[in-house]
This record gives sequence, C-alpha cells and structure tokens, in this order.
Amino acid sequence: MLSRVTHCLVVLATGPMTVLSAQATENDIAPSNANALYQKHCAKCHGKDLTGGNAQSMVDAAWQFGRTDGDLFRNIKFGISAVGMPDYQSALTDTQIRELVDFIKDAQDQLGVERPPIPDELQTRHYDVAVDKWITEGLEVPWSLVFLDDRTALITERPGRLRVVIDGQLHPEAIRDTPQVLADGQCGLLDVAVDPSYADNGWIYLSYGHAIDDEQDRDARVMLRVVRGRVRDHAWVDQQTVFEAPAKSYTNTRIHLGSRMAFDHEGRLLFTIGDRGAMDEAQDPHKPNGKTHRVWPDGTIPDDNPFADGEHGMPSVFTYGNRNSQGLAVHPTTGVIWATEHGPMGGDEVNILRSGKNYGWPLASYGIDYNGTIITENLQLDGTEQPVLYWVPSIAVCGTRFYTGDEFPRWEHNLLVGGLGHEELRRLVVADDRVIHQELMLKNAGRVRDVQCDPSGAVYVVLNKPDVVLKLTNAGQTLRQ
Repeated sequence: MLSRVTHCLVVLATGPMTVLSAQATENDIAPSNANALYQKHCAKCHGKDLTGGNAQSMVDAAWQFGRTDGDLFRNIKFGISAVGMPDYQSALTDTQIRELVDFIKDAQDQLGVERPPIPDELQTRHYDVAVDKWITEGLEVPWSLVFLDDRTALITERPGRLRVVIDGQLHPEAIRDTPQVLADGQCGLLDVAVDPSYADNGWIYLSYGHAIDDEQDRDARVMLRVVRGRVRDHAWVDQQTVFEAPAKSYTNTRIHLGSRMAFDHEGRLLFTIGDRGAMDEAQDPHKPNGKTHRVWPDGTIPDDNPFADGEHGMPSVFTYGNRNSQGLAVHPTTGVIWATEHGPMGGDEVNILRSGKNYGWPLASYGIDYNGTIITENLQLDGTEQPVLYWVPSIAVCGTRFYTGDEFPRWEHNLLVGGLGHEELRRLVVADDRVIHQELMLKNAGRVRDVQCDPSGAVYVVLNKPDVVLKLTNAGQTLRQ
C-alpha cells in the first residue's frame, strides 16, 4: 500500500503491465507542460514511460477506480485515502489536472491501447466460471433483465424499448405500444419486474421517466412512474397506472430516478425513487423523491405502511433519507429487504430497509460532494440507520440480486452486486443480516447495470459500454485457498 507521503498519483490502473514499444517511448511523447507535471508528480510511482513502477501502469487500459475523464480528474484532485493516495488539490490547479488526464489518455492513444477483452472464463473462490457473450448486438443501453420462464426473458433499453429474448435470441423488433418515456440523461425506460403470480395473471411492471409536458421539450418536467400491463401478440396491452407522483413533484432535472422494483414475501411491490438532485427533500416524508415506496400490485396502499394515513408523509412511503437506490432485492428465505444505494463521491451503501426508517441522506453520509466540499460532518447520526456495508471510493453500485439456483450451489443466497463506475461484479456473503465477505468476480468488462439469475441458476450480467449481456455458468468446482 502506498504511503500518503509518497506523493504518487492514485492507483488508476490495474492488470498486466504493458511495456512501451520501441516506436512509442517516453521520448516520442512531445514535451509539454503536462509531461513535466507527470515527471514531477507521477513518474516516481507510475514510471517515467507510464508503464508502471511502484504503482501500476497507466497505459494498459485496465482501470481500477473508473476510466472516464471525470473519474481520473477526481482521483487525482481528491485522492483515494483507502489506498494511501494523497490528494493534489493544493499542489495542482484544475487546469493542470486536466492537462495530466489528457496527457495520460494521449499516451494510450499513441500506443493504440484498447480495453481488455471480456474474458472467456473467471476464476472465483469456489468455481471456474464460463463466460458466454449471451447477447452482443442489437441493444442500446440495456437497463434491466427479468425472466418470464426458463426460455423467455425481457430486457429494457433506456431509450424506451422493451425487448424479448427467446432461447438466447434477441427478437429484432421491440414490443409495440409500450409507454412513452422521456429518454434524456438518466431518464428513460428503466426497470422491469414480473408479478409473483405472473403465470396466472400475466402482469408485468415497468418503471420509467414520465413527463407531464411534451416529451421532446428540453425543459419538460419528469418524475418516476410505475405502470403494469401484459404482453400479447408482441404488443403492450391492458396498461394500468400503479404509481404516479403529484404533478408538483415533477422537475426538469434528469438525474437520480432510482427506479428499482421488487416484491416482498407478502406480495407487495417496493420501488425506489432517487432524490432527483434535491437532497434535502429526501428527509421530507411528504415528498416522493429520496424514498423507497411500498404498494399493493394494483397501487393501493397497505394498511401497515408507516404513513398510510397520509398525515405525516405520503401514504406510499416505506423508507426515507435514501439518495439514489438502484438495487433492490428481497432475501429468498428471511424476506429481509436489501437495497444498494449510490453515494456521492464515496459512501455507496448496502442497506437493510425497515418500515418507516430514516437512512440519513443528506444528514449523514460517508461521502463528500463531487466538488470536494463536505456535505455533512456526520458519519452517524441518532435517528438514522447505518449501512450494512459502504464503499469509499464509490463503485457506483447498481443492480443487485440474491443468488438462487443449482448452477452455483455454494453461492446460495449470496448477494450479487454490480458497479457502474468501477465496472465490477461482486459477490457478497450474507449472514445474520451482515456482510461477512465480498469477492470481486468480474472487472473491466463494462459498466455493470444489472444482474439476474435464470430458473436454473445461471447468472446474467447486463453491461453498458459495451451494451452486451453475459451469461455465467459453472465450468467446474475449485477448492482454491
């Protein structure tokens, strides 16, 4: 681990070291102010030619803490204390940091560096895992995956399409007549869920960015909406509104819709709405944003909801003080509700949701704002719930699923968690409502948007950038120590 006094750049990359060729050495990189900055501040750890030294290579395209320009900028400016990486906000100006980011990216371009290929096999603690590129073409920003039976799955695409997969083949045409969505920023067609009694009633649930003005208007106001319908003859029919927020809660922001859905063991539908960028409203139970909601499948309010009478909060509100939960899963045997929640810069959380509880945002957080300012000094606060697990830095935690099935029996009821920014799939071992171990299973394949299991227990990983779906199956048991 790096000491805070080494003054090295953050461990930005990981993976096998790539050596610069004779045609592209440090001498071939045009002298510049950024080169001088790099040699002064970074070369000691990451090598004069960027190929590594005490720290990892900067030019192998395998990034540990995010690959975007914004990720690299924040890593340099604010550091990563978890790995002993100091911050450079007092040593370098923002302009100089951007020059360093451009310098690193230019060096990669000169070398023709490409991101590592998706592996054909993973070595995990218990299994060798075969990786099948299940769907590689025809999807645009896939967001959620659900199985209707052992042959048929549905996939949402954020631009507004609902797709069908039969026997591993993506139907070329989207389902007709699905709801009109506002597809802008983080808005669009988001989660899809299947009624617990689907075999009898055929209900399918969609959550999406719903505009009350013209969807094409850049200033249109939007909020999360939940509907249900059926698919018949490749068309969306019988639509009913399950949840629609009051018109006054709609805003023209395009972030933090939350939107994950799950059914509890009593058959009630839970869904999340992010804070929509209005963090203080997460603390107001009368506002829909920054909350987990709970309704019956037809949208009616359960009598035991914490604010069911509407006097002290919205009747549908189940928990509040949530920043932006994009993962929601119910334990198959205990019925305990688990959620994964985006923090700001740092402070991604795994929470156990309990009726009427306050999860702290923004009064308590393990993260800071993206501009480096302190949102709150409170890591803990009386009257708010602590996360079961949190990550600093943030992995941009997203879709989550309890493992069930026969494909990987040692993983039964482990929590599978995806990460967008750090491009990760993690396996969390859960015992007595605690996370006692976690394993990093997949890295740098793409932004992990969702994770799902089919009836047999094969694991499906929905990626963005690239927009593909992977299928993970058992390639043999191992007893690695």
